[in-house]
Amino acid sequence: MKLLLHPTYLPNIATFAAIAQQEVVWEAHDNFQKQTYRNRCYICTDKGKHMLNIPIQHVGGEEGRQKYADVLMDNSYPWKKQHWRTLETAYRTSPFFEFYEDDIRPLFEGNEASLLEFNLKAIEIIGDCLGVPLAGERTDKYELSPKGVVDTRFLVEAKKERKMNLESYPQVFEERHGFIPNLSILDLLFNEGTNALTYLKEQSLDFLHD
Repeated sequence: MKLLLHPTYLPNIATFAAIAQQEVVWEAHDNFQKQTYRNRCYICTDKGKHMLNIPIQHVGGEEGRQKYADVLMDNSYPWKKQHWRTLETAYRTSPFFEFYEDDIRPLFEGNEASLLEFNLKAIEIIGDCLGVPLAGERTDKYELSPKGVVDTRFLVEAKKERKMNLESYPQVFEERHGFIPNLSILDLLFNEGTNALTYLKEQSLDFLHD
């Protein structure tokens, strides 16, 4: 079974559980939409659930609608430095932050402009850390009802999340905020390290079929 997925920013755990358990085809010809995981993710800081948002260059006027593949990140704002500093502060005391730090940090030091290509690069690097081989297959056109794949593009929606029964694992600020499910895959990676892949493979994918 192949899943059709949007490449998202530091994908959440549900998305990576799907990636770890099934073959993936990346949607590369959709329109960009605001308030989705295309340019945001959630982590846990000492203050609780926290959103990291990539600023994008907005196109005005009649060209307001953009293809995701054409969207450029707004690198005039030092968001990469800010995001890395936030990740570092949030996870420095986690068991595996130092173990993966040298793999993840370069993502926040490059000057890529394309949001789509940056997200795919991040997913590939995190996949390497987890030991999940990721195929580079992408769609060659947009289809409303694609054939030959299971359409799981709804996972990109940040405002309409489905109920997911994801198992808990130890989190840095759990004593303060309780367990917060379905954060960015980095939360699982930094807290569980080499156990993260086993965790992902053990999660139910029932949420894909509701």
